[in-house]
Amino acid sequence: MTVLQSILLVTALAGTASVLVAASCSLALLSKMVNNMVSLSVGILLATALLHSLPEAFNIPGTNPQFLFATLLAGLLGFFLLEKIALLRHDHHHEGDGHHHHDGHDAENAGRSGWMILVGDGIHNFVDGILIAAAFMADYQVGIFTAIAIIAHEIPQEIGDFIVLLNAGFSRTRALLYNFICGLSAVVGGVLAYFFLERAHAAMPYLLVIASSSFIYIAVSDLIPQMHRRPHWAESLRQTVLIACGVGFVILLSLLH
Repeated sequence: MTVLQSILLVTALAGTASVLVAASCSLALLSKMVNNMVSLSVGILLATALLHSLPEAFNIPGTNPQFLFATLLAGLLGFFLLEKIALLRHDHHHEGDGHHHHDGHDAENAGRSGWMILVGDGIHNFVDGILIAAAFMADYQVGIFTAIAIIAHEIPQEIGDFIVLLNAGFSRTRALLYNFICGLSAVVGGVLAYFFLERAHAAMPYLLVIASSSFIYIAVSDLIPQMHRRPHWAESLRQTVLIACGVGFVILLSLLH
């Protein structure tokens, strides 16, 4: 195969394989106790952003830390504005508050975090496609190993994404479909990197930071407040343990590759 054909095949596999593995775990088990698993998702999302994506962005040669922090701030404020627009659009009423709403009104409001996690996931997969393409253009074997490593570190993040989507009211089928579509953004990143590698490399750190900002915002703004609504000691202990498990999962797979 040509280099471009290899990039197309491997980025498609890398973008979808982690989704399928995560789906087999998430949909079979975690969807049955999604309320408890929100805590696991918080640990996974925060660890992915703070221990993987952001350090990777800041370690890329030639990056300006001040510009990256400014991008992180802009990303957090941008996702705040997106959520605010969604709230204003749906009036932010709740069923049982004396207002009459159509069926599914609350599900639409809950789905805000789901759509935001898909934006961040799509950007993250796009960057993965760039990394795979750059590796293949350097050496075919390096490209294969890079794809395997990316699939490995994407699995915990995809599990976290599934939990967020199910918690936001997405059906199992929709959660799988939208995550699958986001996974294909790796192909777009790979193709663009093949033709515009230098420009793609220059944009990578900023894309990583924007993706990280979505993970941080969703964990801190949407998921953690849900956890605070259950302030019992036993529940708080369970939440803390699950957050630690999510963080440990990301660290473990990072060490393995």
